[in-house]
Amino acid sequence: MSVPVSAPRGPLPGGPDGSDGAPRPLPEWSRFRFPQSLYKYGALLGSLAFVWWALDVLRIDVERLPGLFERLGTVLATRYWPPDLNRITQPDFLASVVDTFQMSYVATVVGLLLAVPLAWFASFNMTPSRRVLYPACRLVVMACRSVHEMIWTIVLVAIVGFGMLPGTLAMTLFCIGFGGKLMAEAIEAIRKGPVEAIRATGAGHLKVFVYAVLPQVRVAWAGIAIYTWDVVFRASTVVGFFGAGGMGHYLRESVQRVESREVSAIILTIVAIVIVAELFSAWIRSRIARALA
Repeated sequence: MSVPVSAPRGPLPGGPDGSDGAPRPLPEWSRFRFPQSLYKYGALLGSLAFVWWALDVLRIDVERLPGLFERLGTVLATRYWPPDLNRITQPDFLASVVDTFQMSYVATVVGLLLAVPLAWFASFNMTPSRRVLYPACRLVVMACRSVHEMIWTIVLVAIVGFGMLPGTLAMTLFCIGFGGKLMAEAIEAIRKGPVEAIRATGAGHLKVFVYAVLPQVRVAWAGIAIYTWDVVFRASTVVGFFGAGGMGHYLRESVQRVESREVSAIILTIVAIVIVAELFSAWIRSRIARALA
């Protein structure tokens, strides 16, 4: 007399998912018990205690916060409204807007061209020399990224003088640090299969980079390039405040003359241009992603 045997759980051999048909154990459920809960709530209480201690050390008067928006609305309504739109329609200011676009574009192109080899050499998995090139290029990228673009502008204005040149150089250094880091991280996330296949043919470092690395990171790098320009353009609108030309130059003049309505008009112009640039960069990123995918 035969005894029926129950079929094992899991897909049959040769299933559409390519499995061998062996039963897979179900994940075990366990309750969140004492040690984990103690660490969790201890960390939460420690974070709240640190925030409370920081407010006390920094002497931040929390009781003044409820009336902040009311005072802000009063100041904006009495000093900054209505904005002086005549100032932003003058030819010299419109020319400064064009100069800001040009400065951000040149800095992005030059900075990303310099960031490409730096990102290659600064990626741990693909650098030709882990002892020399990797730490040296990592240091360059970190140095450009660790200093804020406004600090670069102040330093370069003191070295080369006022004008568009220090602003362009400062934005270029920012692009090297910002874009180089993101590009290097994209290289470190590639699949090793195509790299090993190209290396098996006897190709050198350059050919491996061109034929095995670039095809895998081109979509990511396209998005990084557009996003870098977006960030650089926003920074370019205010570097002129420190003597680097562009729209920020007229913002500084209006602030120094205490022309509050001119300041509000320039700030609203910067906000509007940044919003348009953000929408344009998002549209470009989506088109590039669809074209290169």
